[in-house]
Order: sequence, then C-alpha cells, then structure tokens
Amino acid sequence: MLESVEKVMEIATPDQSGIEMPESPARSRRYRRRPLKAWRHFRKLIANKEDTEQVFHIIQALNGKAVIKKFTAFKASEDGRERLKQKRDLPAILDDHARWEALEQGTLGRAYVDFMKREGLTAQGLVDEYEGFARQKNEELDPDILWYGWRLRDTHDLCHVLTDYGRDAMGEACVLSFSYGQNRGLGVIFIAILASFEIRKRAPKGAPIFRAIWQGFSVGNKARKVARQDIIALMEEPLDVVRQRLGIKPPSYYPQIHAMFRAQGVDPYGVNATS
Repeated sequence: MLESVEKVMEIATPDQSGIEMPESPARSRRYRRRPLKAWRHFRKLIANKEDTEQVFHIIQALNGKAVIKKFTAFKASEDGRERLKQKRDLPAILDDHARWEALEQGTLGRAYVDFMKREGLTAQGLVDEYEGFARQKNEELDPDILWYGWRLRDTHDLCHVLTDYGRDAMGEACVLSFSYGQNRGLGVIFIAILASFEIRKRAPKGAPIFRAIWQGFSVGNKARKVARQDIIALMEEPLDVVRQRLGIKPPSYYPQIHAMFRAQGVDPYGVNATS
C-alpha cells in the first residue's frame, strides 16, 4: 500500500511556471517550508479534527509558492479569467441556503445545502476560522492571488458533496487528496497521508486506506478544476450531470472502508486519531 503513497509524493512538486515576484528576506522566510512546524500543528489537528485553524498553519508551513504557481495556470485559462473578472463573493453565495433549498432534489445546490445543514456548517464559518489564523499574514500577496486562495478554501465543502466523501476522518483525508490532485500544495497531501497512517492503526485488517487516498488524488488529478467553474451555474444542475461533466468518478475504496468498520460494529464517523 505504501507504493501508492510514494506515487503521490513523487508528484509533489508543483508546476514550474509561476509569477516572478521580487524576493526579499521577509518574502523568502514566508515561502520557506517548515516540516517540523507542520508536524506540531498536525498533532493538534488529529487531537481535534474540528480545529480547522491547524489546517491553515500546516498549509502555510509546507506550500511554499504553490498558490502563486497554480494561480498562474488559473489566470491563463479562459474559465479562470472569467472568474477573476466576476470575483464573486462565494461564501455569501453558498450561504444563501434559502436559494438552494428552493431547487429540486438531486441538484448540486440542494445536495450542498442538505450537507451543510446536516453537518452544522456554513461557508462563513470557514472564513472566520481562516481570519483567526491569517490576520496580518497576507500583506505581501497580490490581491488576485489572495482571492484565488480564498476560492480554494471556499470550495472545500462543495468538494465534499461533489466527491461523495463525508466528514469522517477518512473522508476528510480523501477530499484533501482530491484537492491535492486538483491544486497541488504539499500541505493538504501531508495531512491526508499522515492522517491515513493514524486511521490505519484503528482500521480493520486489510482496509484499503492508502488505496483510498491514492484514488482521491487520481480522481482530482484527472477531473476538471472545480475552482475554475461557474459555481452558481453548477449549483442549479443535477449533481450526477455535474460530476459527469467534471469527470469526478464516485469512490470505491472509501465506502468499502466504511463497510469494513460497520461489519465490526464500529461507526466510521466516530473514528479519529485519538479514539
């Protein structure tokens, strides 16, 4: 199983195209990778998976210039340029629950609002978590790059719905590996892989933990980029149509892991790194 993990890490170097920005000692420090810092924040995260602020610390510690390099590709795409021109406020749009509840069952928007209400989440809640972390940390970033980073953040829960990964520990690890396939950035795959080792300690023998992580990455890598899409238009379409057009195939190993846990009388949503 470790071969699958190694395959992911082999592809960990982001695209080499990027925005050339003047270097300074402060900027160099900002983009320096700090694996020990990432490890400390990961230990806090597995102690409480709802402590989302730790995710942002890990991403900052490991991503380097990945967001700048991926923004270059985003801006070079026709869809990306259109999204930049619009610069819609995604949290406000996504949190308009009445709008999405008015849609028919089976649409992405209806599935999204059902998911968010079931989990007790809001898009603004993730923004608030981020603001607590990011205050006074983003002065050096170009406003467009900063907005792009927010867009990746704001589509996280939408990716849960699109991929059919839940918010259990295994589901979070898989959706992060999907996000890595979409956008690279060492922070999210660092969390996904280390979390998978923690989950394996508590999983039934033979559970395909690492295959599930690899599958999440593979699907994300092949699918069209979620962040480049017109989110409002997607929300109004049937979920299965959206998945088909974006090339997001349903997971097979993730539900198999759930079935193995339940066969042993264990609720997979109750499994985390400290249980």
